[in-house]
Amino acid sequence: MNKKAFKTLRDDWGVNAIRLAMYTEEYNGYCSGGSQAKLRKLVDKGVGYATDLGMYAILDWHVLNERDPNVYKTQALSFFKEMSAAVAGYGNVLYEICNEPNGPAWSSIKSYAVDVIDVIRANDPNGIIIVGTPTWSQDVDTAAADPISRTNIMY
Repeated sequence: MNKKAFKTLRDDWGVNAIRLAMYTEEYNGYCSGGSQAKLRKLVDKGVGYATDLGMYAILDWHVLNERDPNVYKTQALSFFKEMSAAVAGYGNVLYEICNEPNGPAWSSIKSYAVDVIDVIRANDPNGIIIVGTPTWSQDVDTAAADPISRTNIMY
């Protein structure tokens, strides 16, 4: 990841958003042995490059093999507390708090999401937050039938 790559994506490919995937388990993930400090610094760099280039940055808490965002809820709360404090007010950062959960019911994902959203809102009251829905974010109808009572939420 470097600024030149982001610039090429923007200028040559018309990209205006960069998704910074923070895997929790895979690839020496944030919760499975990877250096949390180094990974946060890498995300900080990505947000900086995107900001400098007038692009959006999506902070993606990437749920994959564990399938349920509640598995690493404590770590997610800590990560988003720190990151939202660092980027609040940028205007170009979106928080994707559980990418593509697969397994838990909407009620379980919603409970997780409300807690993480409240942590983010303490620092960034207007930031856009993306919440994954069951079955790899396909079952958006479940969220539509029982939405989260917060502002600036996307599913």
